[in-house]
Amino acid sequence: MKRDLLLELALLPPEKRDRVIAKMSVPMKVEMAGRWHTFAHGGQYRPDKDWRVWLIRAGRGFGKTRAGAEWVNEIAREVPGARIALVGATAEEARRVMVEGPSGVIATARLDVRPVWTASKGEVRWPGGAVATVYSADAPEGLRGPEHHAAWCDELAKWRRGEAAWDNLMMTMRLGSQPRVMVTTTPRSTTLMRRVMTLPGLHQTTGRTGDNIHLPAAFVDTMNETYGGTALGRQELDGDMIETVAGALWTRATIEACRVPAAPVLVRVVVGVDPPAGVGGDACGIVAAGLGADGVGHVIEDASVTGATPEGWAQAVAGCAARHGADRIVAEANQGGEMVGSVLRAADMRLPVRLVHASRGKVARAEPVAALYEAGRVRHAGVFPMLEDELCGLITGGGYEGPGRSPDRADALVWAMTELMLGARGPAGVRAL
Repeated sequence: MKRDLLLELALLPPEKRDRVIAKMSVPMKVEMAGRWHTFAHGGQYRPDKDWRVWLIRAGRGFGKTRAGAEWVNEIAREVPGARIALVGATAEEARRVMVEGPSGVIATARLDVRPVWTASKGEVRWPGGAVATVYSADAPEGLRGPEHHAAWCDELAKWRRGEAAWDNLMMTMRLGSQPRVMVTTTPRSTTLMRRVMTLPGLHQTTGRTGDNIHLPAAFVDTMNETYGGTALGRQELDGDMIETVAGALWTRATIEACRVPAAPVLVRVVVGVDPPAGVGGDACGIVAAGLGADGVGHVIEDASVTGATPEGWAQAVAGCAARHGADRIVAEANQGGEMVGSVLRAADMRLPVRLVHASRGKVARAEPVAALYEAGRVRHAGVFPMLEDELCGLITGGGYEGPGRSPDRADALVWAMTELMLGARGPAGVRAL
């Protein structure tokens, strides 16, 4: 079997690979540059299907910049006289990252067709006649007048005057039979991001920092250990777009401010349960929470399950209670009445079960618990992404704009915290059965 030495090189640890490349002859480096796809991972390949806008929305270190620069160099080689726009959040960032950076268009160009950068003109010019011009999204008026075959937009979510810059850029995309725009960005929930994500002719690539096999494993592990599961980590490492909902009872900042690595010794633990209406539908919300000696409540586990039978979710509740030494299960009985208690007791006859009936909506019940968070009386001992997404989707005055049809995990948390922090009877609109 014929060995592919470049593939073997690509799979070396980054430090060793760099030492090998430094010892290569110029012809070898030219060959390697022309074989970039040997080193690329799946998320960096240009889409095969027809597209007008290619959006790479991924975590830091995914290889977005390299993919953008390689695509621009490919356009410059294949389209003689191509006119290309390089649009960054600022002109300085475009120069530093897109042009002169270690993964920019100059460093990634093949040595036999390496372009020349003229800073005074803000132009990159290739031997075949292609020209790329640097633009700043902060100065959208600069995009009035020129025409382009292609455009590369970097860190779109950081554009302060994003919509004006985007609209002006789109009006310049009128050269050639199929003008195309590539967007590389770490996601943030901005009006322009949401707008671009709904465009016709969009191809979207998503990915995580860890998808880049060329990053040092120690770096990826450290980032995941430090930020994994947090709102910052989900955005910057996983490439998730964390939505900010206007009027939400909980904000990302509030939850991050209450996060601790572990709970202290707890004087009491309860498990809140929001049972599903049937089998195979909504999740069964199961959340364990404990009370510290200082009177501060701690969320210690989201053990929610989806698609389970009544026996299945009852066993999950029993297991959660056993893990944390809970002294009580608090379960909503609106959907199943006494059946809920019967199923839970059948799972473990030793479980003390308290059934509650809600006469008000989930949001109204959640408001007193949200106030505990604002007062600094609740901590999250760890990260609970799905639960936290639901909390941040509950809207003041009613309504839910989070994931899924219903905030089952959030409701289970509310039951647990109501039992622990707000007295056995709970807020108005809740009565024990």
